[in-house]
Amino acid sequence: MRADAAASRDYAGRLRRHQPRPPILRNVLAAFLVGGLICVVGQAVLGWFMSGGMTPKDAAAPTAAVMVIAGALLTGLGLYDELARFAGMGSALPITGFANSIVAPALEAKREGYVLGVGAQLFTIAGPVIVYGVLAALAAAALRYGLVGP
Repeated sequence: MRADAAASRDYAGRLRRHQPRPPILRNVLAAFLVGGLICVVGQAVLGWFMSGGMTPKDAAAPTAAVMVIAGALLTGLGLYDELARFAGMGSALPITGFANSIVAPALEAKREGYVLGVGAQLFTIAGPVIVYGVLAALAAAALRYGLVGP
């Protein structure tokens, strides 16, 4: 039995030595540039709403809505997946990546119909994130209420 474990470790070591190294610098730069570009677009949308007379607080919600719709539209057209392959986390972290995580599973289930396919799969990935986000917000609010008061 010990010989099997030693052989397994030896094989894992050989495998590690022969695997290609990931291009870490390229991945970091791509994520930074694409994520930054998405944020610049979001800032431009925010500025557009503010130029119409909205305060920054009032313009935040429609800006988020525009970015989510843009992410969903790009996912539907198949462009966001290509962007994600290039940029990795730089495309997943902004709110457009959230839209992609909701729309992509629904598109894969499209052939099963709109109710049982798209409707059932719409929140498979983002649903747990929403649930745990709401629960974490409630816990933080309860903690703040207990420590600081109303």
